[in-house]
Amino acid sequence: MSVCQTCGACCASLRVDFHPAELAGGAFAWGQGVPVEMTVPVTPAIVRLCGTDASPPRCVALAGEVGVAVNCTIYDVRPSPCREFDTEHAACNKARKRCGLEPL
Repeated sequence: MSVCQTCGACCASLRVDFHPAELAGGAFAWGQGVPVEMTVPVTPAIVRLCGTDASPPRCVALAGEVGVAVNCTIYDVRPSPCREFDTEHAACNKARKRCGLEPL
């Protein structure tokens, strides 16, 4: 199990905005694309994963318990911000701290 599968802090800390072309049926979608029903429109050029702007935030696609065992229910079609994020980002340890987890 990877460190990300026992963490999930980024999915419970960060807002996830991306271009609508990554939605299901979009020109830049991976596979089937991000399900439209898991997003909210922000502007004509930006959509957001539901739950990521809640207080506290938690992505609607995150399953499991943060810091124990988690998985992304749309991993194969996740949007570009999620694909680009990794443990090398300084935001990773900031998210871990927000969730009460030790830095990597």
